[in-house]
Amino acid sequence: MGCAFNHAILDGTSTWHFMSSWAQICSGSPSISVPPFLDRTKVRSTRVKLDLSLPNSDPLAPSNGDAKPVSQPQLREKIFRFSEEAIDKIKSTVNSKTQSGDALKPFSTFQSLSVHIWRHVTRARELKPEDYTVFTVFADCRKRVDPPMPESYFGNLIQAIFTVTAAGLLSVNPPEFGASMIQKAIDMHNAKAIEERNKEWESSPKIFEFKDAGVNCVAVGSSPRFKVYEMDFGWGKPEGVRSGSNNRFDGMVYLYQGKGGGRSIDVEISLEAGTMERLEKDKEFLMDHYLV
Repeated sequence: MGCAFNHAILDGTSTWHFMSSWAQICSGSPSISVPPFLDRTKVRSTRVKLDLSLPNSDPLAPSNGDAKPVSQPQLREKIFRFSEEAIDKIKSTVNSKTQSGDALKPFSTFQSLSVHIWRHVTRARELKPEDYTVFTVFADCRKRVDPPMPESYFGNLIQAIFTVTAAGLLSVNPPEFGASMIQKAIDMHNAKAIEERNKEWESSPKIFEFKDAGVNCVAVGSSPRFKVYEMDFGWGKPEGVRSGSNNRFDGMVYLYQGKGGGRSIDVEISLEAGTMERLEKDKEFLMDHYLV
């Protein structure tokens, strides 16, 4: 089964809240276990006028169909399944310096896996050392806003968090270099940063485009915390979970609860065909998981 929605209305947390509630009703429950929190004005009551015209479009330009479409690179999508053992090994490697007594804050599973993906995708792209590469995470802000919102807040309460470095620096330095950049960017995105971002956007509102994720980006969405393989509508649990083709671009990554259970994580990555081919041959990246 499939479900499509406008991302301006729902984020990942609300999507899977809706799906789990739907599954409960389909399975015979007279009510849902967690009612949605629907008052969006508790977060922000500002209204803005949004221009829905295409970016850089000329309203006076003829639309007779003669213009040739811009050629887009061929994308390939793969699911990389990381077992518990692989996740533990990645996290242990990235945290080796913190375990040796250095004054570093331990890196989370998300930060460890993210830098693993970022470094190896950057290498597979064969960028020049001076080329910039951006890591983007679409972060849940429910607990970051002031006052905090409940987990059941129903809507879109995510913001993109960015960090950038040169491809050469990311590659030659140990993984904790990139992990610390990701960690710092996430830690700094507090209520004040969210408020400043909101005011900036409201002063000049625009529709977010794929290119806004950053140059040579690795952009991470979804979360292995979402219990995607526990959605049972009455005919059994899912055999697989995939993102839709409309929300996919070069460097987009989705993290899902691993089908293998436990702490395993399924990583869906979309890349240009040549980059994906090189990534599939990268034994350091592959660890002990398999592809779908």
